[in-house]
Amino acid sequence: MADFTRRDILYGSVALPGLLAGQASVAVTQANYPPAETGLRGSHKGSFEVAHALARDGKTDFGSSTDDAQRYDLVVVGGGISGLAAAYFYRQSKADAQILILDNHDDFGGHAKRNEFLVDGKTIIGYGGSQTMESPSAYSDVAQSLLHDLSIDLDSFASAYDDSFYVRHGLRGGLFFDRETYGTSAFVDANLIGVSDFLGLAPARHELPEAIAQMPIDATDKAILLALVQNSDDAVEDIGLFDLPDYLSSVSYLQFITDRLGVSSSVVTNLLHGLPSSYFGIGIDAISAMNALTMGMPGAQQLGVLGVDWLRGMLGGLAEPYIHHFPDGNSSVARLLVRSLIPEIASSTRPPALVTDRFDYSQLDRSEHNVKIRLSSTAVLVGRQSQGAVVNYVVNGQQHKVVAKHCVLACYNMMIPYICPGLPAAQKSALAESVKIPLVYTNVALRNWRALKELGIGQCYSANMFHQLMMVDFPVSMGAYSYSQSPDEPIVLHMSSAFGARGLPPKDQFRIGRARLLSTPYATIEADLKNHLNQLLGPGGFVAERDIAAITVNRWPHGYAYGGFPLFDPEYPPGEAPHELGRKTWGPIAIANSDAGARAYLDEAIDQAYRAVGELV
Repeated sequence: MADFTRRDILYGSVALPGLLAGQASVAVTQANYPPAETGLRGSHKGSFEVAHALARDGKTDFGSSTDDAQRYDLVVVGGGISGLAAAYFYRQSKADAQILILDNHDDFGGHAKRNEFLVDGKTIIGYGGSQTMESPSAYSDVAQSLLHDLSIDLDSFASAYDDSFYVRHGLRGGLFFDRETYGTSAFVDANLIGVSDFLGLAPARHELPEAIAQMPIDATDKAILLALVQNSDDAVEDIGLFDLPDYLSSVSYLQFITDRLGVSSSVVTNLLHGLPSSYFGIGIDAISAMNALTMGMPGAQQLGVLGVDWLRGMLGGLAEPYIHHFPDGNSSVARLLVRSLIPEIASSTRPPALVTDRFDYSQLDRSEHNVKIRLSSTAVLVGRQSQGAVVNYVVNGQQHKVVAKHCVLACYNMMIPYICPGLPAAQKSALAESVKIPLVYTNVALRNWRALKELGIGQCYSANMFHQLMMVDFPVSMGAYSYSQSPDEPIVLHMSSAFGARGLPPKDQFRIGRARLLSTPYATIEADLKNHLNQLLGPGGFVAERDIAAITVNRWPHGYAYGGFPLFDPEYPPGEAPHELGRKTWGPIAIANSDAGARAYLDEAIDQAYRAVGELV
């Protein structure tokens, strides 16, 4: 059964030689290699200031503009998966098309970000955003065809992904209790949400009753949590089976467990609060009971016999293994797209060799290439004229203007009303409904993972730390890239966090969380991370200052696309949802990105690119 996926059910210098006169120059050379940059990345310093001046401060005067001499067939605003795919599809209709791709970051790929680390002479790779090709057998024909054209062999992941790694090394999942909140630090291997089902972790040492007994919370709270996971009394016997889905979709998980299941402990609800956040960006106060239970949150056993059977039937659609990861996540898809558009950037033509190729970034924006990717370039004005589309953008503090026959806006859709003010008011209003979900994906390069092996920790959830989720990165070896085989070798530890504000509608939570994230300096994140890992792994001999080789914090204040939440968003008639109204083509200007499909997935970004280009050509 492959008609839906997990999250479907659950609702994430020097001017270049040869530049034409009047063309913008960007400081990109072979020596510059963004994937190897560490510290605060993602939405990094220099990537958002111009956009914030426009959208937050209302600035419209960015100085006099210089006309770029070259005329293009297509200008793409946004160099993520959707923007790159749009360029790819456009070239299918015109092989020699002159295409310019603009992106405000210093690297291409959007959220499909690649992090590289050189640790004690060995290069290790992690993903800094878009994680995986989830359930690719359910992809559209368009998306599957593109993967095939890029020589991505989905069957190869069965051998590339070491599905016995966690079990072989005894790496388990559990909960971490921090000293500051609970008076002592403790890791308890308790699988409260079935994370082992997709990560393949080793089984817990203890059954849940014994695990709960080990938690550093008082006896009353332990009893309440135990009842939540063990009690099998039918708590919804007054609700008919056919009415049960509507009921579970109409109440929050917090309301369900407090009103129906008798959970009266704030300690327990706080412990559970952020468990769904890696999927939704919000906690149990705003996620529906339906979504929470289908992702494995405790309490499903109190739906009655028929209710439990029905829920198991729902989960039966999640059979496709969660193994379709490149070592750098979906950054490899972005890299393959760039290689297809600009062959000179790398010698290899296909995976797995391309996984370890070092891209020559000086090839991205050269006059002799039909396709150019201009980084650190922020669009500030997009409009129509007799020749097609005109795009003003700022690079190195200078405003430039470029004219093209067509334009695809593959940027954050919430920015489009600001950069394209001529759009109809109703369309701009619809686009403004796309309030993206703030996230942090942090990669920690460890010199070794002896402490993880000693303690048997492969994944854990921490209710009160900056990073809520920590896991040993996916065990993928591909081509010349070999995943860590011994605890004495370096490894990537992946940590993530979502930012909300309890008790508010999701969009308000995301706005507040975004402001909090942007105001949190790297030093604060680093200090919390080191304290976190010292407490968690210290009993296994870990010392952060000695054992951490590097940290890359991929900050995404505008992360997952907004897909709607049943407790807060209405069901719209076909074609009337905000993302559908917002993506309407405006003359020579079309709109793509996963925002336009309201799904934070690789295939959605591809499908929306195909639709946008199709509407133009």
